[in-house]
Amino acid sequence: MESQRVRHLLHQEESTHLEFKSGKSGLPGSLYETICAFLNHDGGDLLIGVEDDGTVSGIDPDAAKSMAMNIASSLNNPDLIDPPYLLEPIVVDIDGSKILHVSVPQSSRVHWYKKVVYDRGAEGDFKVTSPEAIARMVNRKTGYYSESKVIPGLELNDLDAPTLQRARGFMRSRWESHPWLSLDDTGFLRRAGLIQKDPERGIEGITLAGLMLFGSEETLARFAPAYKIDCLLRKHQLERYDDRQEIRTNLMDAYGLMLGFVQKHLSDPFFLQGEVRYSLRDLIFRELIANLLVHRDYSSGYPGRLIIYADRVEANNPCIPRTHGILTSQTVVPFQKNPQLSRFFLQLGWVEEVGSGMANMEKWLPLYNAQGRVEFLEDETFTTRVWLPPEGAVTPQATPQATPQVTPQVTPQVEREAKLLEFCAIPRSREEMQAFLGLADREHFRSSILFPLLEQGLLAPTIPSKPNSPKQRYRRGAGDKQ
Repeated sequence: MESQRVRHLLHQEESTHLEFKSGKSGLPGSLYETICAFLNHDGGDLLIGVEDDGTVSGIDPDAAKSMAMNIASSLNNPDLIDPPYLLEPIVVDIDGSKILHVSVPQSSRVHWYKKVVYDRGAEGDFKVTSPEAIARMVNRKTGYYSESKVIPGLELNDLDAPTLQRARGFMRSRWESHPWLSLDDTGFLRRAGLIQKDPERGIEGITLAGLMLFGSEETLARFAPAYKIDCLLRKHQLERYDDRQEIRTNLMDAYGLMLGFVQKHLSDPFFLQGEVRYSLRDLIFRELIANLLVHRDYSSGYPGRLIIYADRVEANNPCIPRTHGILTSQTVVPFQKNPQLSRFFLQLGWVEEVGSGMANMEKWLPLYNAQGRVEFLEDETFTTRVWLPPEGAVTPQATPQATPQVTPQVTPQVEREAKLLEFCAIPRSREEMQAFLGLADREHFRSSILFPLLEQGLLAPTIPSKPNSPKQRYRRGAGDKQ
């Protein structure tokens, strides 16, 4: 998917949202000015290893990984980019040449590179030196991005400490040396952009995004009393509901609760990637749920909703519309309604880059249901509809159709087990491990993955004397030499 997107970009000309830079001699000198300008303007895509006319000249393949790491490290350095903004460049192979793709979202904050603000125009990057122009930029972003609002009276001890630790665990499972993990909680939140300086009062505080991610239920009730998400089943009782779950927890918990509601009420047809069963249902609706949570306008008093009907699943959330009408992955211009929340979900591994949610849903839905289709409608309420045939009509041909299309992209067993061992750096339940791998078949997971890892000493139970205890967890074992 990444190479397809890059090939699409290579057929376009440079613009306010697209920049080509040569990378034959290493990282280009104007790299960070462009990234800073993209963050401050409308975001954009940066391709390193491409000449101005779109010709792929490539970068040194032996240096590609270190170049990507240097970019990520520099963007986390407040002496260069202030405030820091962590991005993960991707190495892409285009007809035998390596290039770097840096997807830069629009930020909800104003960023400085070496104490200079940059913006983006038709002629490229330019410095913003006027205090009045910088103030207008700050006001524009503050007025649109409610997630950056500092909440008066909200303190660190109002946040849920176990949820903070769980977030660190998810990050560690993706990137053991993630630069935020060595920081204390205050530094962690500040680096994630969840502690900011209030431009009006001139004092630091926790933002609305920080409250929504980590607030306890009591804290959310005090500072965001109108916030809630309704999950409804309306297959028979259309005027009311057949089942309902009202969610008023932080977004870290809400994500799991919403997925659980979907798993309870939607079927999961048999689907293989190679020799492993995966949950198409979870692949599709994880995207829908994550998009609902990260693109919502949390300053609105209207609830978010996830409704399961007999013929469709519908998600509604209040938003500040950037456009009006029907959107598709081919026509939409990727835009983050809440850049801080989107970036945090990216660090957790719950979303990919901006714009990928639509494409992923459109990719997996035909395999889940041959008659399925998805619609995206942006207005004062952003609506996603996943149309499905009535129960019992899910195509039985999902496995033979899907396998040849997906098998070439299958993650090898060894790589999958390595990722699981990283995930189990902190104790995990069987359910958590299955969900992490996206596996629906419990018996396959136990016989083909869990038991072999236990026998090799790569995983170890936390309660070895009671292997079937409901409190059993598994952590990386002494036999793992990572």
